[in-house]
Amino acid sequence: MSFEDQFRNVFQTEFPRLFRYLDRLSGEPDLAADLVQEAFIRLNRRGTMPDRPELWLITVALNLFRNIKSTRSRRRRLLTIARAEAVLADPVPSPALVQDAAESSGQVRRALRKLGDREQRMLLLRAEGYSYRDIAAALDLNETSIGTLLARAKRAFRAAYEGTDAS
Repeated sequence: MSFEDQFRNVFQTEFPRLFRYLDRLSGEPDLAADLVQEAFIRLNRRGTMPDRPELWLITVALNLFRNIKSTRSRRRRLLTIARAEAVLADPVPSPALVQDAAESSGQVRRALRKLGDREQRMLLLRAEGYSYRDIAAALDLNETSIGTLLARAKRAFRAAYEGTDAS
């Protein structure tokens, strides 16, 4: 099978999954789409398919996301507080969203924010169906500890979720 055919197959299977993961991680659909697109562009430029393309893509996308986060953090420190809030504020939610779904989504995001970065990423990767091996490789952890770390992350999320107001 040619690289182009392999690329098309990987794109069709992995793009939606990777997009959902990055959208949940960032809370910004436009950013998630940009990051996924850039990861696929880099795979295409590579010209050869890695042994585990889904793992290669998630690793590249996470590195791109970390770069964006550090750039934003640096900008926030350099800008005045009022200017930073205006530039980096969350977009206004669409009025078309159903109220219950918006409240639930907000509650989940607030609970996730109470967790550490590693726990957030682990839970979101697992929610997207990544295996323990993939999670370990993507986050540079020992595969044998993933089950324990995920169980702790789930307990921490549950406690944070139950302690978060729905308002």
